[in-house]
Amino acid sequence: MTLTPLQKVTTFCLILMIIVLSGLAFMRFIMMPRIDKSMNEVIAHTPYRVSDQAAKLHTSLNIADLHADTLLWQRNPERRHQRGHTDLPRLREGQVALQIFTTVTKSPPDLNYEKNNADKDDITALAIAQMWPPRTWKSIFARAHYQAERLKKIAHNDPDFYLIRTRQDLSRTITKRRNNKNIIAGILGMEGAHPLEGKIENLGTLYDAGFRVIGLQHFFDNELGGSLHGISGDGHGISGDGLTPFGRAVIAWANSHHMIIDVAHSSHKVVKQTLEASIKPLIVSHTGFAGHCPSRRNIPDELIRQITQKGGLIGVGFWGDVICDPSPKGIALALQYGVNNFGVDHIALGSDFDGTVQTALDASELAAITQELLTLGMDEETIAKIMGENAIAFFQNNLP
Repeated sequence: MTLTPLQKVTTFCLILMIIVLSGLAFMRFIMMPRIDKSMNEVIAHTPYRVSDQAAKLHTSLNIADLHADTLLWQRNPERRHQRGHTDLPRLREGQVALQIFTTVTKSPPDLNYEKNNADKDDITALAIAQMWPPRTWKSIFARAHYQAERLKKIAHNDPDFYLIRTRQDLSRTITKRRNNKNIIAGILGMEGAHPLEGKIENLGTLYDAGFRVIGLQHFFDNELGGSLHGISGDGHGISGDGLTPFGRAVIAWANSHHMIIDVAHSSHKVVKQTLEASIKPLIVSHTGFAGHCPSRRNIPDELIRQITQKGGLIGVGFWGDVICDPSPKGIALALQYGVNNFGVDHIALGSDFDGTVQTALDASELAAITQELLTLGMDEETIAKIMGENAIAFFQNNLP
């Protein structure tokens, strides 16, 4: 049978559509899980030994983590997975009471700590491959809003997961958890203020969507100022730029609305100027200490000290680039360094789970850190503080 020209065009379009849909399905359901698993790797290990004392103590704790990029990946956080670092079942197994869920919206291909040109971005390809809504493919603002919608959907579906907006929300949720250890409080944060797209009104919109933590920079300089990894104008070095007038306006807005400011990826100059400009304490949500693990990713200890002296909170990361040893013992040693040098009330967990880092444990295995802290001789009150109570108190004091 001979096809008419119209039938030929229709057949061609149908075949093309099948090829495109097949390709997208292959990317989302086969390739992306593989990429997710490889980029959020848990180092293979035998089960960690946890003593009866450590297990009992850990079960009594309210664990809090200042930074996880769970929402970046299209696996359903409501069920347990065999890849990545987090989901609600594993957070519950780890006794997590408070998790900050950060939204990644722009990131360089090689995650280079040295210098990055803001023209390069891997999240566009990730959004398309994971079949995020088309509005997210070109809009950084839409990417943040979409990830906020994902977290709100989780809160709607899971009666024991609460999206926290106010200090009263947090207090009520932690109180409820005394009788129900499955309860988790979640807070929305943005990793880098790129979603503002230079417009202060976008900050208000994202605030209304539930965001309560704002990281000023990520891997690039942006409209607010210099990144720890930003590139100079001549392209040959780190810019080291400070705050822009827009950055100062964002800090003032955040202060007035009790939005917590995170300087985890900010240049040294931005950190110093933010300390001067902000009337509220800051956090460094995921980091190590330069005096403990020399790394381009870690700001100097003196800046950490200035942050803690003004009431700030430091989240210790779980990956080797910032603590040099990502094992549970290595994490414990970094936490101990923080306590000894900056004070017991200012140290917390800042895992960077699901942040394209390799760790030696996932969220279900956090008791291994409690064990190592006990082994170091740390007392139970101090352990309770750094494993969660410091972070919970900080947010209860600084949320709206």
